[in-house]
Amino acid sequence: MNSESQPTVGMLGLGIMGSAMSVNLRAAGFQVLGFDVSAERMEAFGSAGGTPCASPRAVAAGADLIVSVLPSVKALDDVVVGADGILAADRSGQILIEASTLPLEDKQRVRDIAAPRLTLLDCPLSGTGAQAVTKDLLVYASGERAAIERCKAVFEGFARAHHDLGEFGNGSKMKFIANLLVAVHNVAAAEAFVLGMKAGLDPELIYRVVGDGAGGSRMFSVRGPQMVADRYEPATMKVEIWQKDMKIIAEFAAGLNCPTPLLSASASVYTAAMAQGRGAQDTAAVCAVLADMARLDRGTSETEVPRPQGERKP
Repeated sequence: MNSESQPTVGMLGLGIMGSAMSVNLRAAGFQVLGFDVSAERMEAFGSAGGTPCASPRAVAAGADLIVSVLPSVKALDDVVVGADGILAADRSGQILIEASTLPLEDKQRVRDIAAPRLTLLDCPLSGTGAQAVTKDLLVYASGERAAIERCKAVFEGFARAHHDLGEFGNGSKMKFIANLLVAVHNVAAAEAFVLGMKAGLDPELIYRVVGDGAGGSRMFSVRGPQMVADRYEPATMKVEIWQKDMKIIAEFAAGLNCPTPLLSASASVYTAAMAQGRGAQDTAAVCAVLADMARLDRGTSETEVPRPQGERKP
């Protein structure tokens, strides 16, 4: 479809995820207006073909549908109800696809404040920044069904698939479950690599052979290449941001009196990564943390990062 037949999409938050999603939306024929508090990200967005705007209010004034991928509750408050937020544009009938991982009660609070002028959908994403680049994301959509239906073309512009999970909040609940598994599987993959290397096996051989069998997982496939190469920058999900997600999941589970022993066990490894100054590195850096604990000297790695299993060469 060409840009004349597509709605104009606003993107609020142009970090690792938002910038990649914007590129894919433009490739799908959408005009994309964007805003981020970082001048550097705004410049990169404009250089890549997006239309930078001075504020969320300006984005809302020109966009038919809006997507937000934000780092904090404060950022969500600012872009929706702030002095220069979406509501300040004074338009009715707009939809906000809220794709951040944030506490559910805060999304519900902002939804209630914004209604009825703005329909807020709870639509967290499953996937890393690297997966966002290749459009390998899932959308966990929840909220008003008619609004979700209106957003399908936008979902298809930046994601591999989307699921309508029903009432508002079910998207976040599903995301918390998915992220719990990501947290555990990522540390489990790192632990397996370190054990294998400590036993004298080549990490690339571990990646190829274990990933081909019952011991493989999506996280083993996606983050394994960084663990093989012992290189964790640039990050597709920073450890310091992941800490926020871990806290949200733990508090959600505690509110339900639901034990999460494996999540708790994995949390200490991510905390150790922070203590080692790895906050800006990819969460795959838990492999380096465990290697250090195992007194495994990997030397200076110049290994090329292998492609995730199943990914074709360009």
